Amino acid sequence: MATAVETLGKLERRLTISFPVADVRTEVEKRLKQQAKSAKAPGFRPGKVPLKMVAAQYGYQIESDVLNDKVGRAFNEAANENQLRVAGFPKIEPKQDAPEGMLEFDATFEVYPDVVLADLATMEVETVAADVTDTEIDKTIDILRKQRVHYHAKGVAGEHGDGGEPVAANGDRVTVDFVGKIDGVEFDGGKADNYAFVLGEGRMLPEFEAATIGLKVGESKTFPLAFPEDYHGKDVAGKTADFTITLNKLEWAHMPEIDAEFAKSLGIEDGAVEKMRDDIKTNLEREVTARVKARNKEAVMDALVKATDMEVPKAMIQQDSERLADMTRQDMMQRGMDVKAMPFPAEMFADKAERRVRLGLILSALVSDNNLQATQEQVKAQIEDFSQSYEDPKEVLKYYYSDRRRLGEVEALVLEENVVNYVLGKAKVSTKTIAFDELMGGNAQG
Repeated sequence: MATAVETLGKLERRLTISFPVADVRTEVEKRLKQQAKSAKAPGFRPGKVPLKMVAAQYGYQIESDVLNDKVGRAFNEAANENQLRVAGFPKIEPKQDAPEGMLEFDATFEVYPDVVLADLATMEVETVAADVTDTEIDKTIDILRKQRVHYHAKGVAGEHGDGGEPVAANGDRVTVDFVGKIDGVEFDGGKADNYAFVLGEGRMLPEFEAATIGLKVGESKTFPLAFPEDYHGKDVAGKTADFTITLNKLEWAHMPEIDAEFAKSLGIEDGAVEKMRDDIKTNLEREVTARVKARNKEAVMDALVKATDMEVPKAMIQQDSERLADMTRQDMMQRGMDVKAMPFPAEMFADKAERRVRLGLILSALVSDNNLQATQEQVKAQIEDFSQSYEDPKEVLKYYYSDRRRLGEVEALVLEENVVNYVLGKAKVSTKTIAFDELMGGNAQG
């Protein structure tokens, strides 16, 4: 039995649930008798424990369960009768002034908002596009060559130099001894023997690399080095040390030539360089397509959020905040981090949760109103697209179709793509071509 629904705010509602105390007692007695059939106690055979002893041991928990069941059932019935779309869980509080022989509870809760979608034809969305040119292919090949670099001693007079004894230059790998002192005293981490690094890669502080450039094997140099205020070593941050370095070994980088052998090392069986370039272009285009999709999806989602003004249930935001906090904790644990003493307050994730909940409500309305659900054909096509970058596409299909959760993730991706395509087909869309490097450097969020 429930009273009429009270409106407390835009989304907040309250109703009073009541039922006879006698109904609770009857159900409690019924469950106690059921429990007694299998109850055990010292000195008694199973099922022969006196009902009073069973009540003393299990009565409180059974009464609590009965109350929870009755309140929950009554609330659900009242919500259905009043056609309420309840968001989150209700807050149930007992009323002290209930009529004699009755139990009453106030249930305070939120309802889903009515999502009034903006006119998509008035929405403005700026999408991006990017091309893969020979420049990007060449850059990728250079990266692949650097990954396969090997070093040779730069010890022959006139080799890779101006005719004199070779000196350290950017790109060379140097092996040095060094020692640093502050006010004449060595400090932790300021000394090493036969330490190797490549000049120009930025592993060492700029002053250190600058002092190394120009040295010959066997030469030493002493120089001042000012540590930045934000240096990771707190004991030396903001201080100036005197370093002495000695160059022990000097090697020049030999990158492989772009030839048949190099192509074969990348999986091109016949060593055809043009086929290698075509394969690299195909892979880059696949990555560009994925990045462009992600950026354009984010642009659509931003436009939908901006164009749809509505109240979002606080209970749903709280639940999603807690879910995000737990996901973050689990992710950090899987990375080997000790998170026991680390706080993960849900409030940290409230803004992200609010956006996720808002978008979820908007997308649900769009999908429902416009029949944008993912079809089986679309899901299969998406999985087949995933499988193209694997050696055995059939195994990829089996991987997804053997697990309902994985399949659900693909369905969600397809559904989002359906929404994006639908919105882009209705909205005012402009396209900006951006540089390949800008696209690859950006982090689009889903």
